[in-house]
Amino acid sequence: PVYSVSLYFQTLNLACPLDLKSIALQARNAEYNPKHFAAVIMRISEPRTTALIFSSGKMKLGFPAKFLDFKIQNVVGSCDACFPIHLEGLVLITSSSPELFCGLIYRMVKPRIVLLIFVSGKVVLTGIKERSEIYEAFENINPILKGFRKQ
Repeated sequence: PVYSVSLYFQTLNLACPLDLKSIALQARNAEYNPKHFAAVIMRISEPRTTALIFSSGKMKLGFPAKFLDFKIQNVVGSCDACFPIHLEGLVLITSSSPELFCGLIYRMVKPRIVLLIFVSGKVVLTGIKERSEIYEAFENINPILKGFRKQ
């Protein structure tokens, strides 16, 4: 199986107020339009990253800041079972609404994450807190998927 991490959602508090106009003027790839959104949007191309910087303290740029409460909120990963999956059979052991969503939603208990399983064999994992949970979740689901492998 091929695993990848496609998104990290993290929060951080710098514990100081920030001058968003000053940040937007001094930083590269930053946009600030307070009439539309109350944060500076900063984009970095490599690694591909977007940061939302709020005046309550989300970035250090010449301000007396502290690095407090850094926390990974969610990681989105994906993997490929490398074979097509018979979702119609798999739906019998879980819940799915094919008229609303083309994949199957599988809520795993340990690790506590949600898997979106597609007939192609592709699996998207959400609610991950640590990278190792991607491997653990796929090791748990892989035998089940093999049981519903399309012939």
